[in-house]
Amino acid sequence: MFDDGFSSTAIGPLEVFYAAGLLWQRLHGEPEEPRFHVRSASVDGRPVKSVYGVTLTPHCAIEDAKQTDLILLTAPHPDTYEGIVRKTSLVPWLRVAHERGAYLGGVCSGVAFVAETGLLDGRRATTHWGVADRFRQHYPNVLLRPEHFVTEDGGFFCSGGMYAAIDLSLYLVEILCGHDIALKCAKSLLVSLPRSLQSGYGVVPLSRPHTDDRIKQAEHLLQSRFDQDVSVETVAGELGMSPRNLLRRFKAATGHLPGKYLQLLRVSAARELLERGRAPVQKVASAVGYEDVASFRGIFKRHTGMTPADYRNRFGPLIINRGALERDAEA
Repeated sequence: MFDDGFSSTAIGPLEVFYAAGLLWQRLHGEPEEPRFHVRSASVDGRPVKSVYGVTLTPHCAIEDAKQTDLILLTAPHPDTYEGIVRKTSLVPWLRVAHERGAYLGGVCSGVAFVAETGLLDGRRATTHWGVADRFRQHYPNVLLRPEHFVTEDGGFFCSGGMYAAIDLSLYLVEILCGHDIALKCAKSLLVSLPRSLQSGYGVVPLSRPHTDDRIKQAEHLLQSRFDQDVSVETVAGELGMSPRNLLRRFKAATGHLPGKYLQLLRVSAARELLERGRAPVQKVASAVGYEDVASFRGIFKRHTGMTPADYRNRFGPLIINRGALERDAEA
């Protein structure tokens, strides 16, 4: 957390992570299973005052956090950013934490702190649309995607505006704890599950961090064409690799073979389409790259444990009878 920042970008994630595995259970009288141990920190451990005068007292200074799995950086005021970068130990501390295995994430303008480490170079990221042009000027090697609400690339997580902090936090709950816990967490807090892309397509599956730049290019290619029939030979040819070498390096870097990775992309996209719309399953299958709807159903069920129709019935949008509501209002 930072002086003159936006307190919602700290409070939102704290409350989401606190609720995961606890709030739903508490409301239903079930055994509590907290999933996260969260601490808030300022650079020096002192209280910080938001841009609108709300004071927040952190648990510790950043140097007190010797080992952590995940670091989220809140949104600073643009006028204070340079001073934080140049006059504090924040950036070198982030580099050391990443070397020790921590995932790094930024909320809104806080994404710039992650970019400042140089670790976002060549990776996809997002930030608030209002600072996107300035971000590009300062960090031209980052693959900025400001149309996204949430991005993930090799263990680096970014969110767009301030309240996208909640989207990002729920996304992390889903990635780290599973969809069921994320859904219960969202319902307990009366918020929606996260939107990843404004186009309505799905969350990219989390792959382990790696440094194989050629395989990162292969991942980006599959992500951009997940709804097409992209063969290993096609990907290998575009990258100037042999298919055998691509298979070996892709598996070593991501933990998946390209075909399995493509399935994960398609299932993630289908899940979000089913959660947010009422299109027939055949159209959903076609939209994510499957012309054989029976094959799509089998793959979807293998990854989610449910048929597409069952999944939408459980997690999809409610159908509201507007006429009945209007009659009730008149009565």
